[in-house]
Amino acid sequence: MTRRELDAAGITDPALRADYARCRLLNARHGRTYFLATRLLPLERRSAVHALYGFARWADDIVDDLDGRLTPVARDRLLKRLESDLAQGLRTGAGDEPVVRAVADTAARYDIEPTLFSDFLASMRDDLSVTDYPTYADLRAYMHGSAAVIGLQMLPVLGTVVPREEAAPHAAALGVAFQLTNFLRDVGEDLDRGRVYLPADLLAAHGVDRPLLEWSRRTGRRDPRIRAALVAAEAMTRDVYRQAEPGIAMLDPRVRPCIRTAFVLYGGILDAIARRRYDVLHGRAVVPRGRRAATAAAGLVRVAGARWLSRGAGQVPSGPTRPAGERTRR
Repeated sequence: MTRRELDAAGITDPALRADYARCRLLNARHGRTYFLATRLLPLERRSAVHALYGFARWADDIVDDLDGRLTPVARDRLLKRLESDLAQGLRTGAGDEPVVRAVADTAARYDIEPTLFSDFLASMRDDLSVTDYPTYADLRAYMHGSAAVIGLQMLPVLGTVVPREEAAPHAAALGVAFQLTNFLRDVGEDLDRGRVYLPADLLAAHGVDRPLLEWSRRTGRRDPRIRAALVAAEAMTRDVYRQAEPGIAMLDPRVRPCIRTAFVLYGGILDAIARRRYDVLHGRAVVPRGRRAATAAAGLVRVAGARWLSRGAGQVPSGPTRPAGERTRR
């Protein structure tokens, strides 16, 4: 399947094909929900999405250091190296890391704004030192770089049937909704890394603070105040999903099944959290495999319908702004 995706995208250079294949592997290994939805995209769009995911994952792994082998100084050094590598890649197409070479090629093919990558890396740098967020406004400032820009990076790849600036706020909101979902699911794991992403003012409104979360995580005991705070965080997240949803109809009809499937699957994580009675400090909420498969199957039906409608309507959504292989010099 990798070869077919690369052929469809017009990526012919053997070294660059290997770079894209590396990104696809990262997506398949670490982004199960995201990767499943990506399989519903037209073949020629998938490699670009894998490149965007692979780069984001690479940076995220540096700051999280899940193996615990890197000191803060070493993580800072690696992130600076990645920033420098990306800057060179966006200028010339060259880079030390496969994920950088692939994402630089994608950025050139789809004319993705470079500031979207610098904003992303700025938020990754925050993760090296910032461990909590006093207010939702503070968290939203962080999520602009860590999540909203991911939606905005995706938009040129997906294509729209309206002016891109009209769809942009919804794409950004979808990125934020997905990340808020992850924050809710991963409260316990993030706490183990010394971070609390849920806003302190939201927690405090229900009598919750970091020591209470740490106590619950450590002892395995529940507290109704924590549950109430998580219910409020879920409501906040679902509101962002509502802001994002109108943007799906603004996309190229051929990519809507993919984004709709991701929308449903990530929303399903919220449902799984509710089924666990919001006990995210002592286990991980997951969408059952059967539910994921059924949602993907429904997405395949929508893919077939979208292809038929696109042929019938003759719509030509906005797509790549440059032919494959033509590099933008910056």
